[in-house]
Amino acid sequence: MNYKRYLLSATLLLTLVTGCSDRDGLDGLLASQRPILTDDLVNPIGMSVAPNGRVWVSETGTGRNDGRVSVVTGTGQVYPVFTGFQSELRPDGDVSSLGHVLYRDGILYILGGYFGKLYRVDVSSYRLGDPARPASSLPSEDIGAFVLSQNLSSPLESNIYSMTFGPDGSLYIVDAGANAIIRRDKDNGRLSVFARFPNITLQNQPVPTTQAVPTGIVHDGSRFLVSLLTGFSFAPGAAKIMQVSNTGVVSDYRTGFTTLTDIELTANKAPVVTQLAEFVFQPPTNVGFQPNTGAVRNESGTVLLGGLSRPTDIERISGSTYYVLTNGDGTIRRVTF
Repeated sequence: MNYKRYLLSATLLLTLVTGCSDRDGLDGLLASQRPILTDDLVNPIGMSVAPNGRVWVSETGTGRNDGRVSVVTGTGQVYPVFTGFQSELRPDGDVSSLGHVLYRDGILYILGGYFGKLYRVDVSSYRLGDPARPASSLPSEDIGAFVLSQNLSSPLESNIYSMTFGPDGSLYIVDAGANAIIRRDKDNGRLSVFARFPNITLQNQPVPTTQAVPTGIVHDGSRFLVSLLTGFSFAPGAAKIMQVSNTGVVSDYRTGFTTLTDIELTANKAPVVTQLAEFVFQPPTNVGFQPNTGAVRNESGTVLLGGLSRPTDIERISGSTYYVLTNGDGTIRRVTF
């Protein structure tokens, strides 16, 4: 089984154990106490908030080529905008489909995940209720083919998952298959390998190392900060926040996290991260991600919001108010902390 596919796909991740408690002292706000913008999304993965307050969301669908990008209004209405993205159900129950989206200056950037395509679509003239456009009509670039040509992983793999703009105006894409950052030049679209993430050494675990698996990326004005998921066995405390200099030098920023899926900055440029869930590997019966053990944490590891169902994205919308996207229950939740 490919364990990175196991975690980063948009299917309901295997949970064979029920009735779990909020371990690790999840003393933040309970998810049930927060207002829900919408609960009508189909396996969402990423979101981006436009200046007009609309939220663009990538939904990976059910594995029947039904991946889509929708826009959510401030009142919670969901409008599919682009439909029919490749979405495949794998034998292990995973779905391979879209990665994250990013809105900037009327252009929506959409990542095609394992299928390697970057879509750049002018949405400046979109009006709510316009007919949905088929994904096959959208222009795309094959980022995945470039990644595979660089021999960055063994076996070769690419999963273009999330992105941000750097201080030079170029697009920086984290590849959760190749464990690297790919730079797309703003002037000519030329691709290059900007940084790579080495395997993580584990202590007191059945396996000595695990893959880094970058999932989220931001630039704080002086450097990139990247959240790491880790691969199997998703050991508690193995995930990290990495810092990457503007020249691509990688080093630890904060350690001791678990299964990180995204990163955002506070108004003071401090990172906050989403924790997917806690994983238990006690075969033959206790194997899987524990329900409602997702969380939002600050850079010190303190829980800001607990009891979440597999959060995969967090975006600051103003001041200390954020949207949190949860894959497990298809919601966008408005929170303040």
